[in-house]
Amino acid sequence: MKALRVVLADDHPVVRAGIRNELQAAGIEVLGEASDGEETLRLVEGLRPDVLVLDVEMPALNGLEVTRRLRETQPALPILVLSAYDHNSYVFGLLEAGATGYVLKDEALESIVMAVRKAARGEMWLSPQVAAKVTRRATGEEEEAPLTERELEVLRLLARGWDNRRIAEELAISKRTVRFHLGNIYEKIGVQSRTEAALWAVRHKVGGEE
Repeated sequence: MKALRVVLADDHPVVRAGIRNELQAAGIEVLGEASDGEETLRLVEGLRPDVLVLDVEMPALNGLEVTRRLRETQPALPILVLSAYDHNSYVFGLLEAGATGYVLKDEALESIVMAVRKAARGEMWLSPQVAAKVTRRATGEEEEAPLTERELEVLRLLARGWDNRRIAEELAISKRTVRFHLGNIYEKIGVQSRTEAALWAVRHKVGGEE
């Protein structure tokens, strides 16, 4: 039986190594590894894997943009998303863009192997938390969660047009923490971009003036 062939894309070498070892131990061939979105596109085009295992947050092009581009050039390629986050903006953005599955990184590595096998067969694999979100949206049971004080602070500064670096300096937090808060904000207010979040802030009178 022919071994499954995958391209693995994640900007963290340690994460890639752990996943690679688990896949290879299960008899799945890792054709190549990418650390950013542009490299991912090049490898997929050149190697033509059976499945792409794709991180969400990567340099150059993020997982959502990679998925959108590959759906135009290789619409049949199974794309299995890996993420540390289950924000609605990530989950539904990627699934709507054409991802075959969505696996959270805190799951056991064995789950990734099973997800890759299902993706190769054209079947969807969702982590339990992600599946619950999809079910709630499908049944209309989603509820809007209130923003925390810190999230409101970040949103106010975003509405002024500030970038993540400036927001981080103003609030004395890291840029990574700013991204984390933005992910929570996007999920809670149901948007997928900074522009949409800023417009939401204006409509809901979340002050952006200096």
